[in-house]
Amino acid sequence: MSRSTQAVNGGSQVLLWDKLQKMNRKKLPIGIQTFREIIEDGHYYVDKTSYALQLIEQGKYYFLSRPRRFGKSLFVDTLKELFEGNQALFMGLAAENRWDWNKKHPVIRISFAVGVFRNRTELDQRLYEILLDHQNTLGVQCQHHSLGGQFEELLALAHRKTGQRVVVLVDEYDKPILDNLENRDAAIAMREGLKNFYSVLKGADQHIRFLFMTGVSKFSKVSLFSGLNNLIDITLESEYSDLCGYTDDDIDTVFATELPTIDRIMLRDWYNGYNWLGRSVYNPFCVLQLFRTKKYHPHWFGTGTPEFVIKLLRQRQQFTPDLSRMVASSALLSTFDVDDMPLEALLFQTGYLTVDSCDDTIPGQLQITLKYPNKEVQSALNTSLLQGLTGNHSAPVQNIHRLHHLLKQTDWEGLKILFQAFYASIANDWYRKNNLDSYEGYYVSIFYSYFAALGFYIKLEDPTNLGRIDMTVIDNGQVYLFEFKVVDTEEPQGKALQQIKNKGYAEKYQNRGERIHLVGVEFSKISRNIVGWEWETLP
Repeated sequence: MSRSTQAVNGGSQVLLWDKLQKMNRKKLPIGIQTFREIIEDGHYYVDKTSYALQLIEQGKYYFLSRPRRFGKSLFVDTLKELFEGNQALFMGLAAENRWDWNKKHPVIRISFAVGVFRNRTELDQRLYEILLDHQNTLGVQCQHHSLGGQFEELLALAHRKTGQRVVVLVDEYDKPILDNLENRDAAIAMREGLKNFYSVLKGADQHIRFLFMTGVSKFSKVSLFSGLNNLIDITLESEYSDLCGYTDDDIDTVFATELPTIDRIMLRDWYNGYNWLGRSVYNPFCVLQLFRTKKYHPHWFGTGTPEFVIKLLRQRQQFTPDLSRMVASSALLSTFDVDDMPLEALLFQTGYLTVDSCDDTIPGQLQITLKYPNKEVQSALNTSLLQGLTGNHSAPVQNIHRLHHLLKQTDWEGLKILFQAFYASIANDWYRKNNLDSYEGYYVSIFYSYFAALGFYIKLEDPTNLGRIDMTVIDNGQVYLFEFKVVDTEEPQGKALQQIKNKGYAEKYQNRGERIHLVGVEFSKISRNIVGWEWETLP
């Protein structure tokens, strides 16, 4: 089966691993119209063609932002095969009886998903190659020499030759810019080149039947989309929240034969949670890798090193505990440019944060609270943050395993020594270069990130009737209540633990039947380490 065939039959998500080939082609309960198993080759598919039909019926120009490895390219393939009228690929799917298979449209598919472009010359060369390939496929020949001129002419010639307006599909439209974000001049050159190229689409409305663009980031209209202000952005439209990704229904129905060997709750905790104001979805790449390997690893996170993200968080001295509770407007989350990259927008669009809740009580002022999507992202991102915050790429991983062991043993003295070692291992030169003496949140950030890297449930500024607990950590029947103080001396003040006790913070959790540990931690600005470490385990 060709890749395009797989893409259509699978809608926007396809199982591509070999194991299912050996499953004796067992049938799954279908039950829901949008699910289908292709018996012939042993693959299981989630059909997203109903979403494709809905988009085509309701509009003409669309933009969708989703993180990398989330099925955007496969959905674009679905649209391509649909408009080209490949009816045999849609047998039994939602589109089979709802599409006019007698009408076929010329399709121009532009993709930057493969390859890296480091300068404008390389980008322009690739665009010329894409246009030439489509001229050969469509049997037309452009006479204009400029990129914009050839693109505009190609649209007109394809329309004239076939008698049908053209479908334009642009996949990963922003990748040439994102690949160069650390080189401002190169990123701007890419942006201007793409802006010039895409602007042709605005003036070619009479030749276009349907336009669909995908990418990771949504660059502001004034920078890249100034010529495409007619695009409908469906990124945060609730009805399309699960256009890419797997829902709980998909997992329970399409992948039912895999579940007997999988911890269903752990599967949800590790890979579900992505949300765009509608139904939450699982990361499809991680689900497929889990079923293949039977191991809970940061499968998605490991496919792309977020060095730029870590560097930006460090430069802006981001208080890492706030990552799990950022608040932003929907407008801010859609704001992105080479010279204007709000952290909230960057982390949301790239998939490191997702929608937790929203407040729409004020008309036109949608406020969104963000969170980590799941344990995979929480654990992997905080491990990377520790490597960036400490300037050490090997010690944090070793320390995380040591921390987990000491917590299981409830070895408080060992934990104190370990945490002191965390801070003592940071070179003085690192403090000087990063001006951390004026950054009190740095100390708590490292402490928090070690627990977050373990995938524990963490609640910050946990409210009680007498105040707020700095940090509550819950895991495996244990509740840890932390209070942090930063002092100007090298001697402990004994105030952190006493505050937990005086304000009765533990009362909130005493009815849960779990062991409760009270921990007071004091950091010294002078020694840049923990000077106060007191604990008490309630009976």
